Amino acid sequence: MINHIDVSSMLRKSVCELYSNLVTRPTGAAVRCEIELELDRIGDRALTVIDFSHVGLLDFSCADEIVAKLLLQYVSIDAPRREVYFVFRGISESHMEAIEAVLERHKLALVTQHADGKSRLIGIVGLEERRAWEIISQLGAGASADVADVADAIGLSSDDAERMLDTLWRRRLLIRYDNGYVAVGSATIPSQPTRLDA
Repeated sequence: MINHIDVSSMLRKSVCELYSNLVTRPTGAAVRCEIELELDRIGDRALTVIDFSHVGLLDFSCADEIVAKLLLQYVSIDAPRREVYFVFRGISESHMEAIEAVLERHKLALVTQHADGKSRLIGIVGLEERRAWEIISQLGAGASADVADVADAIGLSSDDAERMLDTLWRRRLLIRYDNGYVAVGSATIPSQPTRLDA
């Protein structure tokens, strides 16, 4: 299922109806709690758009509370909590400095989607991992890549490619299907919820 969460709506709901800036750690924590409540309603496997389009300022403490702490709950090399994937939309240049800083601090990565529908991977990702994500992303909607395709394209052994793709899946940068992997953000995501094939 694809879910759309407007961060400014969560801010107005949790803090103040007339407020559009994300500053102070308590504000960020309140917004994250509202987002978590929404995520608890969507099930165990979903793609969620976190939309910052209507957010004015975003300071480092709010980026840490909302972006990093949210990702840390669902992204894990060991045992991710649930299979929830995120695409961050509406991130402005003024938001980017704070977001990139918290991603670096926590060694995280995420997928952003621009207004033209193009997606970009930001944060801490190895060169081969980034290349694999970009190769799979270029396949576009509805197309998945298998381990052999990625191994050949990057010049890795099948075992090494499989480990790398599994790591990208655990970090929730790839969606794993029976027949291969699809890059999170490789397709234009509609704002209305639709089913994500299991």
